[in-house]
This record gives sequence, structure tokens and C-alpha cells, in this order.
Amino acid sequence: MNPTLRTAVAAISLAALAPLAAAQTLPALSDAPYPGVISLSVDATDLDRKIFRVRETIPVSPGPLALYYPRWLPGTHSPSAALAQLSGLQVSAGGKPVAWVRDAVDSAAFHIEVPAGAAALDIEFQFLTPLEPGSERQVVTPDMLGVQWNAVVLYPAGYAAAKISVQPSLTLPAGWLAGTALELASPAVATTGGASFSFKATDLDTLVDSPVFAGRHLQRLDLDPGASAAGRAPVFLNVVADRASQNVISPEQLAAHRALVTQADKVFASRHFTHYEFLLALSEQFGHIGLEHHQSSENGVKAAYFTEWAKGSTGRDLLPHEYTHSWNGKFRRPADLWTPHFNTPMRDSLLWVYEGQTQYWGAVLAARSGLVSAADARADLAETAAWLDARAGRAWRSLQDTTNEPLLWATRGRRDWSSWQRSADYYDESRLIWLEADMLIRERSNGKRSLDDFARAFFGAEPKRVQPLTYTFDDVVRELNRVQAYDWAGFLRQRLDTHDRPAPMAGIAASGWKLGWSDKPSEHYSAKMGAWKVTDFSYSLGFDLGEAAKVRNVNWGSPAFDAGMAPGATLLAVNGRAYTEDLLKEAVTAAKSGGPIELLLKSGDLYRSVRIEWRGGLRYPTLQRIDGTPDRLAALFAPLR
Repeated sequence: MNPTLRTAVAAISLAALAPLAAAQTLPALSDAPYPGVISLSVDATDLDRKIFRVRETIPVSPGPLALYYPRWLPGTHSPSAALAQLSGLQVSAGGKPVAWVRDAVDSAAFHIEVPAGAAALDIEFQFLTPLEPGSERQVVTPDMLGVQWNAVVLYPAGYAAAKISVQPSLTLPAGWLAGTALELASPAVATTGGASFSFKATDLDTLVDSPVFAGRHLQRLDLDPGASAAGRAPVFLNVVADRASQNVISPEQLAAHRALVTQADKVFASRHFTHYEFLLALSEQFGHIGLEHHQSSENGVKAAYFTEWAKGSTGRDLLPHEYTHSWNGKFRRPADLWTPHFNTPMRDSLLWVYEGQTQYWGAVLAARSGLVSAADARADLAETAAWLDARAGRAWRSLQDTTNEPLLWATRGRRDWSSWQRSADYYDESRLIWLEADMLIRERSNGKRSLDDFARAFFGAEPKRVQPLTYTFDDVVRELNRVQAYDWAGFLRQRLDTHDRPAPMAGIAASGWKLGWSDKPSEHYSAKMGAWKVTDFSYSLGFDLGEAAKVRNVNWGSPAFDAGMAPGATLLAVNGRAYTEDLLKEAVTAAKSGGPIELLLKSGDLYRSVRIEWRGGLRYPTLQRIDGTPDRLAALFAPLR
């Protein structure tokens, strides 16, 4: 802001603010399009201070105006706007300052009295991205950044987001490239200290659903060569890395990602997008993320995703999951999750479909594409079943109630006793339910049909349509019955609403397998725990340890819980000797023959000993074949031809 305007802003009188404070009424929703096109310019070149500088010009008419900062964000299912990071808000018209007042009830709304004769408001503010790792995700590093447009825009209240037109532009550091589902209006233009990317005008709904990943080391790979010539919507993988050496993809790795696109086509039988852009960040500094959008997805993984490919498949189900969301969640969307704009509360009752079936298809597509081996896919399923079976909170909290979890996240509620409190269990427990549904369809149809048939019909509906198509519980039940007649409403409601203690294992049994235990972890389990930097005794003693031997989780009702252990303590010693992972494993094994398991713990300045009674030895989850049954998992994880 220029000094003259800054001085004028400081001189805004209290008299100008009084009418705004007195008249805080947010307008009702109009069916009309917003008149004019909003100009939005974001400067993201301040890498040292990690500040995004925003300029907007909004066409207006004199009189009262309310502006919203997007609050309810698709994909998070919650009011997750970083309101505290919007700073330095200044409004002017014709070079003269205009007063604003925040709504007294809705902190994401701002009231303005547009002065007579004004045809546009000029708005400036900064979005202060996090400087240090913590509760908020890092979105700027020296080598890459991510722009979520919802963080850098104010929009007029009273209009549907799809009926507000925006002309966006983004200035990046010189030499950087950008990946996004937005379409460029013209080639990037060099500016002082950077390069400006001007995008075609689009509606606000599409803009917020089209984030940008950018960086020094970005490459864009075609995952379906020849798609456009064949009449298919193209699919690209945009990879940005901390270092150029990390952004090297072997032919085998590229083939697996291309197979993901092929296998998704066979499941969903359509592409409900004009083009799709995977945004993949390889970094130890940029915040890890998995967030779906209709024509793109934000994916943040470890820097060694490609270079340490042989060390395990942990994290390679992320892209299949987010890609599935283009169909399940973005195209087919729960009716109570669809809202006209980003400041209308969402309702999450169908997340067991939106996220749960996506979790199911993400795991299946990861295996069918070869991103994950069949052995690792089985191991992952065993691990999922095991931690859910240890979820004591199922005794009091239904799976349906966990779909309210995103709203509880917004209250910053802690989950110190996660096995008892439960959390977003609608992801993985629903995965087991959809596995059971798949196996039931296969059994009752004598192998002629499966959940693939449901997916092709439900998510492949109206093949040329991009606009979201909503659904209800009854729509899901109706389509399941078209595939295979059954009491699907009763099947689903029983699993969603009851307080059954055991995890729903029937689908695993129907697939020809059962949850079993081994005294040695699988390679997949070891790799995953190594990636997470976790030492796990969850299924024996009932707790796990993070870095520096800090107790992360204690399972409710486990031997460790009964001994008085709680999360947050540091494990110092085992049977009087300084703790090591191997020493504790030896003690657990020796306890099978009557040996002690006595742990020395430190919480704050308090030291105490606990004695754990456990004679079952080391236990790690595995899947075991059920003799005399068909192996339906092999068929499920095999690529479709």
C-alpha cells in the first residue's frame, strides 16, 4: 500500500464505523450471478518471510456490502479456514479508504458501506503462512509452495460461488513452474523478481477447487499418452521436489502410475473432468497432505518417494485414494455436503461413503495398478483390521457418530485416548464394511458381479457430465439393489448405528482369509513403522512409542492401561536396564515363561514403575488363509483386463 493511502486509512473516523457496527445483517442467497468479474492477484515471491500478498478488485454498487472469507472447505468437511492468518486488511475506493467491520457473530464475514459513486473496491491483505512446523501445515519452503485459493480471496456474500466470476493471477519466484487444473490465459510474463501467471476467468467454486503447487524443480508427466486424440480427458502428474535429484522417475514407476489411470477407468467407466492434474510434492519441509479436488489433488509425501521405492510401499495408496475422490465426493457428492458457497455449514452424515468407499477403492486401485504389491495389500488390510479390533470405543460410539468428527476437530478437541474416544474411523471401518458388501455380492451372484458393478453404475453415471451429481442414503441402497438384491438398508444401518465391540471382520472371512498373529512383523508393517518412526507394541502390551521413546498411544483396556500407563510419558528402563527396542522385545518374549515386564516411566519430573501382566508374547497382525475357501482377495487385487 502506498504511504498516502496508509495515512488516510489511519484517519478513518469512528463515525464511519458506527453504521457498520449497528447494521450487521448478512444478505440472503440470490439466484442471480454476481455482476462483473473480480480481479484477484496473489504475489507469492516472499519465500524468506513466507507471506502471500493479495490484491483484489471487486465490482460494486453503492450501499451495504458483506464479504466472506471462505470458511467451510470441501475435502476437510469442516469450518477449517485459517482466519487468524488473514492480516493487514485494507479496503479503498478510488484511492480513498473505506471502513470495514467484522461481523459480531460470523468472524469470517466483513461489513462494508460502499460510498456513493464507487464502482469498485480495491482490497489488500496478506495471508501469513506458517513459519515453523506445528499445528498448521507448511505451504512455503525455499524450493516449493502451495496456494489454496480459499486462503487468499474474499467474495461477496449473498451469491452462489458458482455464480461469482474471478480473474486470477499468481506471481511466483523467477524460474519457477506451476501445476494446477486452472488454464492459463497467456504464457507466463517475467516481472521484477518473478514471473506472473495469468489464468482464464473462472467461477469461484472452480477456483477454490483448483489449487497450485509450484517450485524450482517441477516436471509434468503425461499419464495417458494419446488421451486427447482418442477423445479422453488427459491426466497429468505434476511432481515438485526439494531437489532435482529426487524428481527422477524410473520407467517402472511411471508405468505403475499410468496403470492407476487405466485401472480407475475400468472401475468408474468415465472421466468426469476436462483434464486431471495430480499435484505431488516430494519434501521433508513442505507439509504432507492428501486433499481431493474435482480436477486435481494435493498430495504431499516423503522426499524419497521415488528414490527409495524399493524400501516399501508406505504412502503409495495416497494418489489412488485422492484420484478416486474425483468420482466419489467431487462428482457424486453427498446431498448434505453440497452447499451453495463456502460459508454455508456442511453436514457429514455420508462420509462412510464419501471417504469410506474411497478408502476401499484407493487400496484396491493401489494393488491393481502395481503401486502396491498383493502381499503388501494383504498386510495393509490385516493392519487395518487389527487396529480397528482394538478400538474399545466401539462399545459406546457408533460408526455413524464418527462422521461428526470433522466438526469436533474444529473445536481442537484432543484425542489422548484415541482407542476409546474414536476419531475418523469412517475411513477404515467403512473400508471393511465395503469389503463385506463386495464379498456378499460376489457370493450371491456366484462370482458374476461385484462392487465394481456398483462403481461403474453409480460413479460412471452421465459419462460426459462434470457438474456434481448429488446422492442420498436411499440412492446408494437403490443402486446396490440393482447390482444384487438384498436388504442393503438393513445391512448398512446395522453396521453404522450399533455399538458392536468387535470390528466388522465378515468381509475378510468371506474373502477366504482371517486375521491372525505373528511374533514377527511383516516387511510392510516394519517399513510403515519405520517411516512413521514408531515402535509398536499395540497388540501385545497395548501401547506404542514415538521418537525419544515417548508413549504415543495406550489402548483402552489393554495390559498397559490396566497397569496404569497413559500417553505422554517417556519410557526410560525395562526391568532395571536402560530402554532399547530389542530389550523390551526380549522381555515380552521372556514373559511367556513367567519373566517380568517392569517399566520405568518419566512424566514431567515424576518417575514411576509399572508392572505389566502379559504372557502372550509379541503379536503383529497378519492375514491367514482359511483352508478350503476360495481366495477372493486374489481376484479383488488382480488388475482388471
